[in-house]
Amino acid sequence: MNAGIRITVLIDNLALHEYLSSEHGLSVWVEYQDKCILFDTGQSDLLLSNAKLLGVDLTRTDAIVISHGHYDHTGGLEAVLKVAPHAFLYAHPDALMRRFSRKQHNVREIGMSVAVKKIVKSAAGPDKIIWTEKPTEVFHGFFATGPIPRRFDFEEDGGSFFTDQSCRTQDAFPDDQAVFIESPRGLIIILGCAHAGVANTLYYVARLRRRKTIYAVLGGMHLAAADDIRIRQTIDFFRQYDVQRIGLAHCTGENAAKAFMEAFPQRAFICSSGMEIHL
Repeated sequence: MNAGIRITVLIDNLALHEYLSSEHGLSVWVEYQDKCILFDTGQSDLLLSNAKLLGVDLTRTDAIVISHGHYDHTGGLEAVLKVAPHAFLYAHPDALMRRFSRKQHNVREIGMSVAVKKIVKSAAGPDKIIWTEKPTEVFHGFFATGPIPRRFDFEEDGGSFFTDQSCRTQDAFPDDQAVFIESPRGLIIILGCAHAGVANTLYYVARLRRRKTIYAVLGGMHLAAADDIRIRQTIDFFRQYDVQRIGLAHCTGENAAKAFMEAFPQRAFICSSGMEIHL
């Protein structure tokens, strides 16, 4: 067990204890060696109260990494930067795009809020924000993937997400990224929503680091709308990389979570607000 890596889920759709808050979103706190990294910020400032209850001192935040530009991963950014104004921000430039979702005839905007965009733009500059247009080392051994190439055609092609209000241009999520850590046990990958595809992400990180196995994968896997065939194909990738710890969170979906728990009864677990993981 490497005591240098502690991961705490600050915000998820579910909460581990009734005194903690939950919301549709994700925020993960990583204590890695002597650094503190916040991966995503949920959709509101609820992560602040959860952090306090969990003994997480957000003023220690060294870096904030944004997985992609949806409101449920960026909404708490303004609140975090007020308590940690010194933190460096890592994001892809396309995280600032306008974004929409459509369910039947209902269209709503789901990108970063105007307020958060203003904060990001005001922080823009080499001294404050780092644009992750390629794999980027945040700290020694801790990386943001940058854009993830699409390789496997069974992965979702964008679904009901668009970059225009008329919903004619499907969102290709060029900004979608994960973070990963080189640990003594092996690679640890943390996913935001995996809009680029879980299999694509695992394959890309393994290729980047020239690894045949991955120790842990945690986070949102965006399989809520996936059919059984796609879920099985995704599970096959976890077997291929012999993943030992599988944390299911946020947008993974009930059916996929159940399938993972059945396929990996000793390895898979649910990540909720308040979950603490030592890797």
